Parts: sequence; structure tokens; C-alpha cells
Amino acid sequence: MAADDTSRDRPQIYLITPHAFDVEAFGPKLASVLDGTEIACLRMALAGDDEDTLARAADACREIAHARDVPIVIDRHIQLVERLGLDGVHLPDGARSIRAARKTLGADAILGSFCGASRHDGMNAGEAGADYISFGPVGDSNLGDGTRAEADLFAWWSQMIELPVVAEGALDLEVVTALAPVTDFFAIGPEIWGAEDPLAALTTLTAPLR
Repeated sequence: MAADDTSRDRPQIYLITPHAFDVEAFGPKLASVLDGTEIACLRMALAGDDEDTLARAADACREIAHARDVPIVIDRHIQLVERLGLDGVHLPDGARSIRAARKTLGADAILGSFCGASRHDGMNAGEAGADYISFGPVGDSNLGDGTRAEADLFAWWSQMIELPVVAEGALDLEVVTALAPVTDFFAIGPEIWGAEDPLAALTTLTAPLR
């Protein structure tokens, strides 16, 4: 996953699936969002470790995404990437798993690294071979330890580091507006899937990007 030349003026959307979903019900919603707006990448963020459940969900999401030329990565499960025909993996542990994942998946796989609010972890993950770094949450959240990835982290990163950066977690209009000049991607998922019309919710949330 790479940022285009204008991405820091106009960030791209990185879509995240819900942590739990019924495949048959979610498929049309996902297709509607992918048809309705340009998506740079899809992350399958299904919780749990039941391999059959993950495989069924991945098959459905991959078919929908690849039909629209959208790459798809999966949370955590390095060993499932090639088996399920996915494009890469998103790892939640900074730099710790990046080198092993690159060795397993090869040079062409997309490797993403979530680094919380740590500049140090982000730099280490980049040096280890990550294709993008994700920082978050960028809005107020009761999840985790409450540490927020502030705008100055993204401002520093955008000025000093070429590796694409993703802003995620507790996004709202105010945060999107503030971070738009200093991030390459907004990772959006929980903010829209509870809405009756996820595409309309996404369009509203990303209005500052247009």
C-alpha cells in the first residue's frame, strides 16, 4: 500500500471491516461502500481465531475487494495470507513481527504495523520493513490505556519520514479536519458500520477531504 503524490493534501481511505459480522449480510454493505467511494485498501479485522470462520469471511471480502481492484490485508494472521489469497497482513505489535512476516510472505506482500502513539516504534517498524505505519487512536477513546496519537506526531512524521502513515481510532469530523494535512490515510471502520447507510456515514465523515 503506497501513498500517491498528492496524498498528504488529500488523504486516502483505508477501510476496516467490523470485528464481527455475518458474511451474507455484510457483503452487500461492503460492496456498496467500495462502489461508492475510492478505497485504497481493505483490512479484515475479524476478531477471534477460528480458522474456518476467518477463511469464510476472507473469501467473501477478497472476492468483493479484488473485483474492484482493492487490496486486502488481514489482522495478525501471517500464515493465512497466502492460503487465503490475500495481499498482506496488518500487525498490532510495532516492529516485533515485521521481519518474520517479510521473510514468510516475501517482498510483494503488504505489511502494516500499528504503533500506538510511539514515534520510536514507528521508526523501528519502518526500518524492519513495514510498508506503512498506523498510529492511534487519534480521537478520544476509552479503549486501551487512553493514550492518544496527537497531531504533532503526524506532523513530525509527514515532515521527516517518507513511509506512509495511517491515522485510526475514534475519528470524527474535527479529527479528520485536523489531521488531513499531515496523514496519508485515514483508517475508517467502527465509525461507519453501525450506521443504517455506511456509505453515507463515510461520505459525511470524510467531507473535509473534498
